[in-house]
Amino acid sequence: MHRIFAILAATIVLTGLASAVFIALRPQPADRFAECRTTAVAGGSAAIGGPFELTDHNGQRVTEVDIIDGPTLMYFGYTFCPDVCPLDTYRNAEAAALLSENGIKVKPVMVTIDPERDTPEAMASFVEYLHEDMVGLTGSAADIAAAIKAYRVYAAKNGDDQYYLMDHSTWTYLMDPNEGFLQFFGRDVSAEKMAEQVACFVDKM
Repeated sequence: MHRIFAILAATIVLTGLASAVFIALRPQPADRFAECRTTAVAGGSAAIGGPFELTDHNGQRVTEVDIIDGPTLMYFGYTFCPDVCPLDTYRNAEAAALLSENGIKVKPVMVTIDPERDTPEAMASFVEYLHEDMVGLTGSAADIAAAIKAYRVYAAKNGDDQYYLMDHSTWTYLMDPNEGFLQFFGRDVSAEKMAEQVACFVDKM
């Protein structure tokens, strides 16, 4: 009887090992976006993005389904930002304009990290100046905290007076409703290079 149990146990262990080896060695599906990528973390390996419910610059409640309905450039910043955010969002808007000239529609989005000051009206003034299709998103502190967590954004208040600044990360994320997170862009990427890379992704969808 003990021998039978030992044989059964050995069989289970060997079956498990064989399954693990098969999973590890089986051919992996080719990444059709490989030539478009410049970062190893892109391509679904990082859990970036997720559900959110926010308020757009027109005062309407929206979800990620409403916003990410095609290729989308997501940026987290704030309208009182003295230098970084205006330059980054202008670059994103310029990339979207370049893509539009080639028949590729990409939506630039800015999510505020400063809901205390960034009302829908403040967001509207900011985004409408940059691009006609840019969307500004705000909401309650809890709404913004959830979005920040989903996108792994760093944001922290710096100062206590009315002119406080916000410390924050400055990545722009390329999102797609079917593919999810595809690529992130740093501040050193030009509008032309961003447009070129985004076009590469769109071409392979």
